Amino acid sequence: MELDEIIEGCYENSRKHQEALYNLYAAKMLGVCLTYTKDRDLAQDILHDGFFKVFKKFHQYDASWSLQGWIRRIIVNTAIDHFRKTNRISPMDFQEAVYLVGSYNNASEISKTADLSMLINMLPTGARTIFNLYTIEGYKHNEIAKMLSISEGTSKSQLSKAKSVLRELVTKYYER
Repeated sequence: MELDEIIEGCYENSRKHQEALYNLYAAKMLGVCLTYTKDRDLAQDILHDGFFKVFKKFHQYDASWSLQGWIRRIIVNTAIDHFRKTNRISPMDFQEAVYLVGSYNNASEISKTADLSMLINMLPTGARTIFNLYTIEGYKHNEIAKMLSISEGTSKSQLSKAKSVLRELVTKYYER
């Protein structure tokens, strides 16, 4: 099935075309979800909730936009909504991070070939969320602050701490 046909079918609420769209983008969007949570089951829930919103709002999609980008934005916003409901960012998050930096002592636990996403996932939830929103999604601190109901200063501080912890992790696992 061609993408244009899938899009047209989704405008008409065709279950067959919605399933085709889901199958086309689910794996990529699950990867996005996993950048916001370490729990694969929760990531699957976010993915399904996000696609439910995609199908519900499909009439708002403009064919001149990138379909993947539009879906990604909805998935990220769904992850943020989940984060807002279940987490609060606090300076205590980084007590956990200090523990994590020192908790892997041998190369067999994390190899030198470990990818950066594994290290990002070691960050506390709040710091990881802000790091992803700022660095990967390209949001500004004022936007992140509004999304997460925090101050702009908290967003900046958490990003700075996240980068600092990541530098320590990279040094520890890549520069041995």
